[in-house]
Amino acid sequence: MPLIGAVADDLTGATTTGVLLARSKARTAVYFNEEAAQRAEGTDELDAILISSNSRPLPANEAYDKVKSATAALKHMGVKYFSKRIDTTLRGGVGVEVDAMLDEAGKDAVAVVVPAMPQSRRILVGGYSVIDGVALINTPVAQDVRTPVKENYIPRLLSGQTRRKVGLVALDKVLAGEEAIKKALEETRAEGCEVIVCDGITLEDVERIAKACIALKWNVVAVDPGPFTAKLAFCRDLIKAEEPNLPPEADETGKTVLIAAGSATPVTKRQMEVLCEDNRHVRIPVEPIPLIEGGEQAVREASQAAERAVELLASADQPRAILFETALHGELLNLDEEDNKRHYAGGMSANRINAGLGSIIAKVLETVGREKIAGLYTTGGDTMVNVCYQLGVECLEVMDYVIPQTDVGRLVGSYDGLAVIGKGGLTGNDNTACDIVTRLFGEAARQ
Repeated sequence: MPLIGAVADDLTGATTTGVLLARSKARTAVYFNEEAAQRAEGTDELDAILISSNSRPLPANEAYDKVKSATAALKHMGVKYFSKRIDTTLRGGVGVEVDAMLDEAGKDAVAVVVPAMPQSRRILVGGYSVIDGVALINTPVAQDVRTPVKENYIPRLLSGQTRRKVGLVALDKVLAGEEAIKKALEETRAEGCEVIVCDGITLEDVERIAKACIALKWNVVAVDPGPFTAKLAFCRDLIKAEEPNLPPEADETGKTVLIAAGSATPVTKRQMEVLCEDNRHVRIPVEPIPLIEGGEQAVREASQAAERAVELLASADQPRAILFETALHGELLNLDEEDNKRHYAGGMSANRINAGLGSIIAKVLETVGREKIAGLYTTGGDTMVNVCYQLGVECLEVMDYVIPQTDVGRLVGSYDGLAVIGKGGLTGNDNTACDIVTRLFGEAARQ
């Protein structure tokens, strides 16, 4: 029976936390929504279940309902320990979603918020979020098209979103050790705080916070990007020590990686430029406007891209990777403006683009079969959701990561066992895309 359960506001967030548990010998599945989890069979064989509520860009009332429903689904499956997975950059309505989980978790529940993810150089000092040495509000996240973050002091950010009182356990208490953290947590809760933010710089800091929480025997809802959830599970003896789950070396003959690049960040653009410096990797540009318009235009654009890929896969010079992208060539569209032009609901243009990329991948797999495909690589959580949706997949078994927040999983159901790697748009260095393609060939070798 699964003892560990988490709700994430998007799919890549769910896989990021899930992979930390999977690397620690917990059999872990990620479901794309609560309905998929409720329909699932064989969940008794799992150690951990994560559900994506897909709620990050939603209005507060809708996000609340989705997270509350997902938490109820986890309770029904027997989960004992709950986590609210948050973005490392605190995008979305974190406070509202914490309220939803606490309302479902019990009157004595308290949220302990540990935003640090030291593996990705995300830390919290004095309540202020620092990303790779840069203040959060000075990173590209501050200008995120759908969910910008304008507040750097996390207790204040959360206070503007939750109806509960928010407190802070500062770094001096964390560095002083487990007993100091316990005392600080007790004092903060005695002040009426039900949401307690904790500073942290290292994984050792995160582990000390976890040990203090367990010693207090509180009904803790972990609110974090993954490390705090994993440390709580480890200290409760629910999982083993984390270690890589590496595949064997691969024979790359006769297989190709399919890439759906839905992210338009400068990081992703540079990674794909480096990838395509290798002439074994072929770029197929897909025009976004026809996909946004929908109807016959979208079908025609997707079909042309898929047909081009099928031709390449049948050629003597079969590519090592094929990249489908809509935002890495030409002028970058303002998708809010595209929505307004067409009187679309917010986010519809982005959704149609991602659905188009998903339909292209589905058409290629349907035509050539999985034997020629080493694996799938998607950038952006919405892109992965749409690719999997088009393939009829609602669940991933997660296994490992290439680098933190670049997660390796396998499809469950349609194309069962086919490897997929999802990467957030802001994650990685210039060579990350090349490393992901190489890793997918390794994963193909152990299918």
